[in-house]
Amino acid sequence: MIPQTSVESATPRARAIAFYLPQFHPIPENDAWWGKGFTEWTNVVTGTPRFSGHGQPHLPADLGFYDLRIPETRQQQADMARKAGIEAFCYYHYWFKGKRLLNRPLDEVLASGKPDFPFCLCWANETWSRAWSGREHDVLIRQDYDDADNTAHIAWLCEVFSDSRYLRVEGRPLFVIYRPEAIPDVSRILQQWRRASLDRIGVEPWICGVRTGFSSLDTSETLALGFDSVIEFEPNRRHFPRAKNATGQAVSLLQRLLPAAWYEAMRHNRWLAKRNVNTIVDYSAYVDRAIARPSLDQATYPVVFPSWDNTVRRTSATIIENHDAAQYARWLSDAVSRVTTRAPDQRLIFLNAWNEWAEGCHLEPDQRHGHTFLDATAEVLGVREAVS
Repeated sequence: MIPQTSVESATPRARAIAFYLPQFHPIPENDAWWGKGFTEWTNVVTGTPRFSGHGQPHLPADLGFYDLRIPETRQQQADMARKAGIEAFCYYHYWFKGKRLLNRPLDEVLASGKPDFPFCLCWANETWSRAWSGREHDVLIRQDYDDADNTAHIAWLCEVFSDSRYLRVEGRPLFVIYRPEAIPDVSRILQQWRRASLDRIGVEPWICGVRTGFSSLDTSETLALGFDSVIEFEPNRRHFPRAKNATGQAVSLLQRLLPAAWYEAMRHNRWLAKRNVNTIVDYSAYVDRAIARPSLDQATYPVVFPSWDNTVRRTSATIIENHDAAQYARWLSDAVSRVTTRAPDQRLIFLNAWNEWAEGCHLEPDQRHGHTFLDATAEVLGVREAVS
């Protein structure tokens, strides 16, 4: 007789939210920009090692090269995440003055009521460029703002916030903004959105700003703009330990002393961007530095990632090599310990990411590691699978 499995869990030690990329289905815009049938998989399968021992390509296991237009795939993802103790997906949301891109998976989740799995939105308010690097040349669609669009946007968001599955913090729908400082007069807009949401659905949103390695504001400055909390996004170039080059040697003194200037030069200089200048960091060294950091502000949520390698998206890639489930579990345990003294609703940890395959950053099983990272997530979060 084949054993039947069931999930047995206590209250999770933290509220783990996984960032979720919807770019696994074709859309007309990507067809025009990148070629007919383009999806994230188009880049993923081009991965090749850049040096001996480089773990490329990242290839999916259980779910295969899926299409997010298929309801069964979305259900399998939710089932897999729930078993690992993940509370919700945070869908990236692409809004360009009323034009939404990559919206079909979320629209079908909203319309069908399935999967019955919590979710929230992160507005990825960035300009899209052909270079995949945020450079202002080769713009495909520009992110822009005005008052009429802000009004339309919050009206649409309130409809989504009203979904019974929408994730809440202290009874308020959680909404994440990836680039807070990019929004002109953002404090006024946040106040406008809170009033509009209160009028429409009787509750203000819990608005969270993201702080990345490219943010111009620190945590206190972000909160001062009117955000309720801050996500300390990872990976973050400010947190890199001593990096290595493609031969395994330490990078130059200049690169170590001026990492921001070096990276910015590569992003904005066409000639340098075409050179294969990789930044290579050891995963366990990154985890060591993360664990050694000071305690977080009570309004800041930590981020943990299982792996990172954006080789298929960048000529000059950032490769965090030697990722390991035991090291990931050690980091996730530390993140949990940093939020356990908070009120239960505030014990949020973000996981980057559920399915960022082209950035080598995914909890979904791959052909090299299988379920080891999901199993580690379940163990740390206090969820275990019982076999009967």
